[in-house]
Amino acid sequence: MKANVGGIDRIARIVFGLVLIALAATGTIGAWGWIGLVPLATGAIGFCPLYPLIGLSTCPLKKPE
Repeated sequence: MKANVGGIDRIARIVFGLVLIALAATGTIGAWGWIGLVPLATGAIGFCPLYPLIGLSTCPLKKPE
């Protein structure tokens, strides 16, 4: 499993996931807020299973040596 989620993307996913989970835990947005576990997990592991299907990667490219 090759990482395909870059730095800024990872941070955004983790923050967004935590916000959704916090809102769900406090009852502000209801049970749908628990969907925040998905961006939190993909940000934490650095891999999004949807990206290879659509041919996307936000990781920086390695420069040839």
